[in-house]
Order: sequence, then C-alpha cells, then structure tokens
Amino acid sequence: MASLLSSNCVFPKPSLPITCWSSKAQRRWESIAMRVASEPVKRRLRVLAVVSRASRVIFRDLDADDFRHPLDKQNTLLLRTIPGLNELGKALLGPMTEQVMLLENIATSVLVSENQLPDLHKLMVEAAAVLNTEAPDLYVRQNPVPNAYTLAISGKKPFIVIHTSLVELLSKSELQAVLAHELGHLKCDHGVWLTFANIITLGAYSVPGLGRLLAQTLEEQFFRWLRAAELTCDRAALLVAQDPKVVISVLMKLAGGCPSLSDQLSVDAFLEQARSYDKAASSPIGWYIRNAQTRQLSHPLPVLRAREIDDWSRSQEYKFLLKRGVQLE
Repeated sequence: MASLLSSNCVFPKPSLPITCWSSKAQRRWESIAMRVASEPVKRRLRVLAVVSRASRVIFRDLDADDFRHPLDKQNTLLLRTIPGLNELGKALLGPMTEQVMLLENIATSVLVSENQLPDLHKLMVEAAAVLNTEAPDLYVRQNPVPNAYTLAISGKKPFIVIHTSLVELLSKSELQAVLAHELGHLKCDHGVWLTFANIITLGAYSVPGLGRLLAQTLEEQFFRWLRAAELTCDRAALLVAQDPKVVISVLMKLAGGCPSLSDQLSVDAFLEQARSYDKAASSPIGWYIRNAQTRQLSHPLPVLRAREIDDWSRSQEYKFLLKRGVQLE
C-alpha cells in the first residue's frame, strides 16, 4: 500500500479550464488516447476531449525508467538482492489477506465510474492516458485525514483510494496530480513491493527468535526504498500536471493547508522555505538532525519533495520528455 502522507502513505476548487475543441482536434485526441489506453479504458476516453487542457502533451511510448528517480533505481536493486524476499512476501500476503483488503474497500468506499462521481473518473482516465498506462479502479473513502494510497494485490486489478478530505483540500488539477502520483506507483511496478513492505514489516515481528531483528532490518531498508519511490511518483505527477507549481502546491497543502487558507498560500514562499531547510541542514549537526528526522519516515519531508520536483522541472531530462510527447492542439 502506498499513500501520499509521510506518516503512512501519498498527495477550494477551481475547475480545469474548459476548452472548445474543433472536431479535427477532438478526433486527434480520441485517436491518440485510443492508442495509449488499454481496451477497457478506450470507451471512456472520448468524454475527455472537452476537459483536457490543449497545452499539455501525452506520452505514447513512456517507460517507467524514463522518469524513475536514481535513488529509486538504486534502492530497488538493493531490495532485489535480499534472499527470499519475494517468497516471504507471498507467504505473508496469502489469499485470505488479499480478500480482506479487497472486501474492506468495496464495503466501506464508493467506487468511481462514468456514472458515479464522473468528474473524478475523467481525471483518472486522462491521467492514465497521459502516462501511457491502464487506469485502475478508484475508490473514494470518508476520512478526515487527507490521504490517497494504492493497493496492488497479486492476480487482482489494482486500485487507488482517496479520502474525502483530500478532495476538499485540493483543486481539480492538484487532485489529478495526486492520482498521477498513485498511477506512478503502478507504472513503476511499486504496487506489490509497497504491499509487501506493509505486510512484511508487520508480519516479521511475529516470527520467533530473530523476528524483531529481521523486521527492523527490513523496515529500515523498505523505508529507504519507499522514500526514493515517492520521489519517482512525484515526477509522474509532474508529467501529468506539466506545471511544477501544481505538484508543489499539493505538497504545501499537505504540510499545512486547509480550504479556508488556500487563497493565501504561496508556492514561491514554500520553495524558499525548502531552500532555507537545505541551508540549515548543511552543517554537520544539521545533517545529523536531518537524517534522524527522515530515517523512520516512509516519505521524504514535504520541503525536500518540493525542492526535488522544482529541480527536476528545470532539468534537461524533463524537458526532453516533454518534447517526446504528443501535443494536443
């Protein structure tokens, strides 16, 4: 399971701009979207033409490694070197656990579709098309803690869950960035690893003898990997939003936002705050405190994520990816 918040986790409501497209432009969008989407999604993409932002591009041949963060690559390789990790995870994540997780979400959430919360459905399908991946199921769950998470169960269709408080907190473009972040976990095959991370670190404590030591070792390695994976998925959010301020605004609101304060928040001020954190953490004592702050977190600190995505938005790597995209005119 992956979420948006640093404790467990993922990510006022102006609408996406409405664009009146010519029939030629609309046919072009439908043709492109049909090629990048899987069969179950194709029927849904036609409705997106009127809500898509024409200035954005979609990626017909996007591969996960095109945007994967270097730390994600490094820590994924380290996880794969742990003997028996996959086997242990599969043993802990058995059929009963799978069924409990699946039924829990079906029973206590609302499944989004063309006929149920259609605006959210459009945001999800469009984000999946931009990232050249299949749209999973999406559930909305009543919860006062703003959060979103992904669950990928072996042999089952993955799904994303978003909390109602997150919907209230974010604009539509920000909410789509969150969905793109979660899609990034699936695009990069993080889903099963994330589920294993939760199950293994909990289950290992019950192993007699070395259980606790094993769990602590796995937990530290998985947390290191989870933090790196989050940086990758923030990049996926940027590839869909194609505006770094949208992604950074999500991080800022998760750090200290609420609907009543939305019109007073400043992305530029939050980035300056991030730079001041880097400066304060540059001393030997600051470096030690920073490591102590992050070592037991599943997600990087919001200011560090904001700085990372700002840096990547200025990189040649990101600009090259945008040039590869298909412009919606």
